Amino acid sequence: MRLTIIGSAGSFANPSSAASCYLVEHDGTRIVLDLGNGALGPLAAVADLRALDAVLLSHLHADHCMDLTGLYVARKYHRDGPPRVRLPVHGPADTARRIADAYRTSPGESVEGLDGIYRFVDHTPDPVRIGPFTITVARVAHPVPAYAIRVEAAGTSLVYSGDTGPTPALVELARRADVALFEASFAVGERDTPDLHMTGVQAGEHAQAAGVGRLVLTHLVSWNDPMATLADGRSAFDGEVALATPGMVVEL
Repeated sequence: MRLTIIGSAGSFANPSSAASCYLVEHDGTRIVLDLGNGALGPLAAVADLRALDAVLLSHLHADHCMDLTGLYVARKYHRDGPPRVRLPVHGPADTARRIADAYRTSPGESVEGLDGIYRFVDHTPDPVRIGPFTITVARVAHPVPAYAIRVEAAGTSLVYSGDTGPTPALVELARRADVALFEASFAVGERDTPDLHMTGVQAGEHAQAAGVGRLVLTHLVSWNDPMATLADGRSAFDGEVALATPGMVVEL
């Protein structure tokens, strides 16, 4: 299984990174975890947008889902015509309406054909198979319905936290995963808002408690020092820790 970081910026795209987006590949199947603003161009540089097999959304904040509107255009209006098979989009309940509302150019306009490009699937507690991947989600701590996502294939596993404050649910989902892709938005000592985001230390603590193999810190906001975030993660986790950077490839 291969993970490619498409965008790792927290809350909004910045000059060096798109917002959250991660490409996961195995045995010819390609899935995307989140598709935040600014991510579609970098994703197109490494993957055929018409050949994706699924998109999985952690939650419906713009920095995690908004480029689904651009992907809709890329698939529907391609010179070769739209793909014959609708693209599965797994996400929280109401994902279809959220994306339709985002795509409309005026309040009364319908989005005829949106369902012809995407097939929206609500997250459930039960594991889901997508090609060689087994996908399991868990509700985490955020102001809107938000999910961490575990991806397994060929005996390897990746857990993506999405956006979350500290929560035992993330530890349970990440048990003995090979790679933990955990958000680390807050700086230590910053004013803490409960159930919103984690610090590098908290990400490290969750990874340590889960017994994961490697920790990759992501959702890095532009006003924090990334080297301080990295040091914070290393202070709480005994294994390898890295910062998610666009173009970074992690082989599992």
